[in-house]
Amino acid sequence: MRIAAILLTGLMIVAVGSCSRTYQPKPRGYNRLELLPAAYRLSPDSLPYRFEYSTHARLLRDTSRISERYWIELYYPAIHANIHITYKPILNDPRRLKEYLNDAYVLTAKHQIKAYAIDEVNVRTPSGKTAVIAEISGEVPSQFQFTVTDSSRHFLRGALYFYTKVQNDSLAPAIEYVKKDAMHLINTLQWNPR
Repeated sequence: MRIAAILLTGLMIVAVGSCSRTYQPKPRGYNRLELLPAAYRLSPDSLPYRFEYSTHARLLRDTSRISERYWIELYYPAIHANIHITYKPILNDPRRLKEYLNDAYVLTAKHQIKAYAIDEVNVRTPSGKTAVIAEISGEVPSQFQFTVTDSSRHFLRGALYFYTKVQNDSLAPAIEYVKKDAMHLINTLQWNPR
């Protein structure tokens, strides 16, 4: 009986002591991303284009149901990011070029529903190609898209995606990291003679 009384008294002390404590929630945290220094390697010459891409990315064949022969994925396993790259030959047909540019515009415009802003800029690459770069702000699935063409024979499009439910503001360092790699890809892009 004496042991039961001691246990009962101990439980009461614990119960009373735990009720008087104020609970303080922990602040919301963000994922810690280990972003490695930039290093690049050349893509294989089995494609009609070549570029330098990050050594931290894996070059994979596009396996989607709509993929075409020269479509690839640059997958960043450490940050669950992917640059989806599509390629189309123009074959000196201005109608094809117009169609491909329009398709790229429509794919970017689909983000307008959730985007705060879509900033597009036309640039010339060091090798004289025309590139259109779109940066998309907001909670959108693709934060960075681009097209590169020589306007007569080749058309390449890229789009960045993250496979995570984390909000874009906490992904900002990773988005900037992959955007720099994408810009390096654009600036080193060369067409392989076929």
